[in-house]
Amino acid sequence: QVQRALRALTIPLERLHIMKGHMMQAMRRGLGRHTHSRATLKMLPTYICATPDGTEKGDFLVVELCQSQVRTLLVTLFGDGNLSPQMMYKTFDMPEDIMKGEGEALFDFIAQCVSQFLADTNSSVEHLPLGFVFPFSCRQTQLNKAELISWSKGFSCSDVEGKDVVQLLQLAINKQELSHVEVVALMNDTVGTMMTCSTEGRPCEVALVADKGSNCCFMAEAHLVETAEETSGRMCINTEWGRFGDDGILSDILTPYDECVDEESSSPGEKRFEKMVGSLYLGEITRHVLIALATEKALFTGNSVAVLKEKGVLNTHQVLQIINIEEGMAVTKSTLEALGLQPNERDCSRVQQICRAVVSRAATLYATGLSAVLSYMCETRDMDQLLVNVGVDGELYQGHTRFEEILQSVTKLLAPECVATLLPSTDGSGRGAAMVTAVAVRLEAQRREVAELLAPLRLNYDDLVQVQALMREEMELGLGQETHANASVRMLPTYVCHTPDGTELGEFLALDLGGTNFRVLVVQVTEEGIRMASEIYVIPTPIMQGTGEALFDHIIDCIMDFQEKQDLMTHTLPLGFTFSFPCQQVGLDKALLLTWTKGFSASGCVGQDVVQLLREAAERKHHAGLKVVALVNDTVGTMMSCGYEDPKCEIGLIVGTGTNACYMEEMRNVGTVEGDEGRMCINMEWGAFGDNGCLDHIFTSFDRVVDDQTINPGKQRFEKLISGMYLGEIVRHILLAMSDKELLFHGNPSPKLYTKDIFKTKFLSTIELNGLALRQIRQILQDLELNASFEDSVLMREVCHTVSMRAAKLCAAGLAAVVEKMRENRGLDKLSVTVGVDGTLYKLHPNFSHWLQETLRDLAPNCTVTFMPSEDGSGKGAALVAAVACRTTGP
Repeated sequence: QVQRALRALTIPLERLHIMKGHMMQAMRRGLGRHTHSRATLKMLPTYICATPDGTEKGDFLVVELCQSQVRTLLVTLFGDGNLSPQMMYKTFDMPEDIMKGEGEALFDFIAQCVSQFLADTNSSVEHLPLGFVFPFSCRQTQLNKAELISWSKGFSCSDVEGKDVVQLLQLAINKQELSHVEVVALMNDTVGTMMTCSTEGRPCEVALVADKGSNCCFMAEAHLVETAEETSGRMCINTEWGRFGDDGILSDILTPYDECVDEESSSPGEKRFEKMVGSLYLGEITRHVLIALATEKALFTGNSVAVLKEKGVLNTHQVLQIINIEEGMAVTKSTLEALGLQPNERDCSRVQQICRAVVSRAATLYATGLSAVLSYMCETRDMDQLLVNVGVDGELYQGHTRFEEILQSVTKLLAPECVATLLPSTDGSGRGAAMVTAVAVRLEAQRREVAELLAPLRLNYDDLVQVQALMREEMELGLGQETHANASVRMLPTYVCHTPDGTELGEFLALDLGGTNFRVLVVQVTEEGIRMASEIYVIPTPIMQGTGEALFDHIIDCIMDFQEKQDLMTHTLPLGFTFSFPCQQVGLDKALLLTWTKGFSASGCVGQDVVQLLREAAERKHHAGLKVVALVNDTVGTMMSCGYEDPKCEIGLIVGTGTNACYMEEMRNVGTVEGDEGRMCINMEWGAFGDNGCLDHIFTSFDRVVDDQTINPGKQRFEKLISGMYLGEIVRHILLAMSDKELLFHGNPSPKLYTKDIFKTKFLSTIELNGLALRQIRQILQDLELNASFEDSVLMREVCHTVSMRAAKLCAAGLAAVVEKMRENRGLDKLSVTVGVDGTLYKLHPNFSHWLQETLRDLAPNCTVTFMPSEDGSGKGAALVAAVACRTTGP
């Protein structure tokens, strides 16, 4: 019979693995927005998003509501790593009638204890932040806002459930005229344990309380906590795992003894896991095993065991003493004799075995729960191995010599990928509450400084409306014949007067020149769609920087090579030429090069007609089959490429390394070109918007530093706020400024961060990915030799987010000016238009396109704008310009 009882209390490893899997599933359900209400693990957000870093300083007040006491502490931290805090405390006994009386009386009593304590300590601090340890299940919506879900542990005060207990305490404190005391944070004892242990070595990110109740908390990735609004960094989650198993998932490991304990409890069917592991219940489980064995005559033969039928006669403290290796047998005998039993040596030995099995099972179940939490953390952080500190507190941990040994060995078996270092908590809930409060105060001060630093980059609606109006003014100036020369937005005519209408047919060549690589394409436009073939050619540096003749001869050689490979040498095909350098266009097939960029410096080209230079090279090479019909830039190519798919596409937008836009303007408004009929695509060259100083009011100190260090200071000012070439540099200078203020990297950035262009704009896209593990952000920082903490990673994301969002909103303000002008030009109440868009920033950044579209809707509510990402805009678009030109000019 004894062996059968011991087997019932022993859970096979295979079953523990299954239980661990069930617990991980329950954790995910508890964190899910749509599954939370049905989950057995409530996974309550605590809104604690950081652990101590050792710099916390100041005086912090703590009030802890214990079983039948109110404990008050005054903790002074010295910023020395929190290794030697100064603490004063006092405990007040609580009358039992207060525990079961009115809620107002309870909080008044707590506030009176605070007042008495402060009077005794002669505290004269002007502002005293208070941390409130409230060990009951709460629905927390902020660090200082929590509604009580239900009382437990003998409390049943009226008119508190569903109320914000922080507010109730603050009101009671105010009644005591303690205006300098502010309740800053609320937490339970489990969280307090974690925060205390965070003062030693590596941050502690998990806590386990093995006491009368049972619970665990841990730092979860905030984006997975769907029940809270925080999406950045990490947040401490109070698992409330005592209710695990309330859905019947543990029925196959529940023993008849557990069922008896549950039936006799005040809440049958609830908190099934806690009733197997909490020290409030282990004495009761042991009592029921002894009753069963005595009934089967396996124990206390000839003794009356009626005393064992009294609830509470055997408690966990006694059970822990019985299994003590040194004094166990003697304690067992005296404990049983005190109950009126007359045990023999065999009875004592068997009772000791039973007690050890009950407590060992509890330790094993704790380890299973802990392994579920650790494996979940490892999995959601995308780590091969998790190294973590676990703070542990409670009667079981402190009173059972083998508890830690069992906890560690079983955890290793169930979660071999996790290395957990157990740290015993010293005064966990009290000192830990002071740490929570101190971290909250430190973070609030840091948030204020960060907000002040980033405020100039955070543009509001009125700022954007002003940018939109300024863009509109500059557009009008750029279109005017007499004002064009002085406009920062050049509004260059492209002589592209039609977008594709779907009737274009034929075979066309395209040439795409925008950097060291260029492409030659053949594009077949059929009724079924477009087919393309292309090849990339390299322009060697000596040719880029040699003579114009050599450059264009090389281009013709590449075109002839491509035509030979495509068997097109005998064909004379119309050619569209995408030429992504600043030009003054004087006809569809005539454009004067204004200046080289992107490392080109071929002589004899600036001021010349680029198309003519290409034609002359063809003559030198005796290549007669070349018919250049159109020259366009990449923005126009993007619009035309998308225009073939969507006839409503009348705007082109590039947001990549640089930025530009084009759109179809009414000819009557284009003062720089003769004619009033129809429309013409205008290449805005909007990157130069603001070069006349009209945007100086939104330029920050960071923007000015970046501008000063470019090869063209004072030029392309709008582009320097928006495009990929510059955003990484803006972020780098902000990080340096934050480091100077000791808001980042403990004020010690790596020398690498002082290197121009070391922080790539692609890092912004990576860092801002929703759900990206902070480990990957830290990997970027480590590549830059930055010793970044977890909190540094969170701040880094905020900086990147701010810079990227400003870029998207400014782009939207510029685009709003364009679509509103088009709507007014056409006399429409509502405009429906499509924007063909290209560029790595738009396509690869996880949020840019969303912010752009959302802001545009706000700024241009009368315009319905559809965005169409361009596929191969610059190449295919050039061919389509040629196709449209052939269609509109006829044979």
